[in-house]
Amino acid sequence: MKAEKVIMKRAKGSGIRAQTGVGLIEILITLFILAVGLLGVAALQFTGSFANKDAISRTQAEMVAAQVAERLRAAARPATVGDGMVANNAYFSNTTYNFSGLSCSNASHPYHGCCLSRPADIPNCEGQTCSETQMAAYDGWALSCSAVQTNPQTKVSVSCDDTNNVDIYSCSAGSRVEILLTWPVASSGNQIYTLNSRCNPNDGDSNACVFKDITL
Repeated sequence: MKAEKVIMKRAKGSGIRAQTGVGLIEILITLFILAVGLLGVAALQFTGSFANKDAISRTQAEMVAAQVAERLRAAARPATVGDGMVANNAYFSNTTYNFSGLSCSNASHPYHGCCLSRPADIPNCEGQTCSETQMAAYDGWALSCSAVQTNPQTKVSVSCDDTNNVDIYSCSAGSRVEILLTWPVASSGNQIYTLNSRCNPNDGDSNACVFKDITL
């Protein structure tokens, strides 16, 4: 009987030691699975941050494009040549937008540098009488500020497919006006974008954009 008890004790002791080893392996496997899961969550958040940035930029660009169209229509007047409405030529100049020629354009964030207070080069048309050219300069500044409010790399462009190149208007009555807002594509490195040719006219460009075509 004593020999049997000793054997049973030894067997029990051996079982306890074996059970302890299996528990450590299980803990290590669990920690490994947890680490892999946390890395996956971190990668998902990293990728999602780029998608959120692009979505915010696109939403803001859509609103600004609509604002540009409204400003152009508000500034339009009957043409003296041809039938229809025209806007001042300054609205279709590249120097009107994106803080061109302003000293604040070199600021690290153009919204903070150019928009929190009106630059001296921009006419004060808030509640005051301005000429058409002055109003175009003011509108160009205000619209550029709206464009960079959420993404400082957003650019505004207003161009015209002019149907009459001999009259005095940069955008003759009945011509198609293209409103284009572009910003560099934000990519996590493992996403593939189909780039629109209207956003990327030059080789090597990698821009997302919002565009709107209107007639006055």
